[in-house]
Amino acid sequence: MKDDLNQEFELSLVRDDLPFRLQQRIGLIPEKGLGILRRAIFYALLTWLPLVLWAAFTGRALPGSVDEPLLQHFGIHVRFLVAVPLFIMGEAVMHTLMSRFIPYFQTSGLVRVEQRDAFAEIIQGVIRLRNRTLPWIVIVVLIVAWTVFEPVMSAGSHELEWAATGGAESRHFGFGGWWFHYVSRPIFIVLLAAWLWRLVLLVILLKRIAGLDLALVPTHPDRAGGLGFLEKLPTAFSLFALAVASVLASRLAHDVLYHGAHVQSLKGLVAAFLILVIGLCVAPLLVFIGPLAAAKRQALLEYGTLVGQHGRLVRRRWILGEALDDEPLLQAEEIGPVADTLALYEAVKNMRVAPIGKSAIMGVALPALIPLLALFSIEVPIKDLLMKLLGILV
Repeated sequence: MKDDLNQEFELSLVRDDLPFRLQQRIGLIPEKGLGILRRAIFYALLTWLPLVLWAAFTGRALPGSVDEPLLQHFGIHVRFLVAVPLFIMGEAVMHTLMSRFIPYFQTSGLVRVEQRDAFAEIIQGVIRLRNRTLPWIVIVVLIVAWTVFEPVMSAGSHELEWAATGGAESRHFGFGGWWFHYVSRPIFIVLLAAWLWRLVLLVILLKRIAGLDLALVPTHPDRAGGLGFLEKLPTAFSLFALAVASVLASRLAHDVLYHGAHVQSLKGLVAAFLILVIGLCVAPLLVFIGPLAAAKRQALLEYGTLVGQHGRLVRRRWILGEALDDEPLLQAEEIGPVADTLALYEAVKNMRVAPIGKSAIMGVALPALIPLLALFSIEVPIKDLLMKLLGILV
């Protein structure tokens, strides 16, 4: 019965969208499953291998032949050998977490029985939106327009120096530059856009769920009215954060090693990036601020009244010595002594207005920090970096 309920309310933001269906048709994705490994290998080789083969064939891969050979452009290798596979592997993480957490709204009792049909309609509405073709047409049109109208020379700035031939006036690019511009980079951008679209879908889903009359429990020990399980949801974006951080760190590492940039001068950029990526990944949880804040305000009044009534009865009985016959509030086992009523009120007082805590932030921050620490270790010993990071976290 429970498994049937979970299947009824399961939702994946990965399966059955337009790119997923197209990849199924050409055999990249099997009928069952996500085809993670085969897709990660296929797209990594499709985007990276032609560049390397052409660069090796024309003598542009290793130092000595050109000023900036392909080997020195870490951003290209990391983008296609690390970020592209991470984007695809991250789909498995998101699929698993979404399949586990969304049905929990129903099984935990957060969605009231009378709103079960409304909850099911929310799920179906997001599924219909996920499966629509129009958003992907818009994404593809924008990427194609950007690719066609942007000059190849400006694509990636100096990242294509290894593929350039001729002087300043007759500068042009060989097969490697064209493949990067018209195949490799667009594939990377499509995968990146897919994650941003999933982020939008998640905001829409949680916003609609937050609009229900959820059965929040202000005294819940998770300090989030029973929504504390959502703190793990940003982990669905952990590999996405690792991927984009790896691309940024590798590009900056090239500038540090070969263009005289200093790691210390990059602190502001790195800090802004971390704030942006963490903010994006935890943003969907902010839609619960309204319901949680309202529940907390109401609960403070209700539990304040309860504590006041209980305290007055205790004073009348034990301080003033009045005889209180058959007073149910004093005899209620679920409330217990005065200390328990105070604990209930403190639990409400400490209730958070968003299901965001350290685990939500660290689920995104730690993966993003790994490549950035590698960047800073070029000039600063990794031991010192780890000690500083530990000091901040602790």
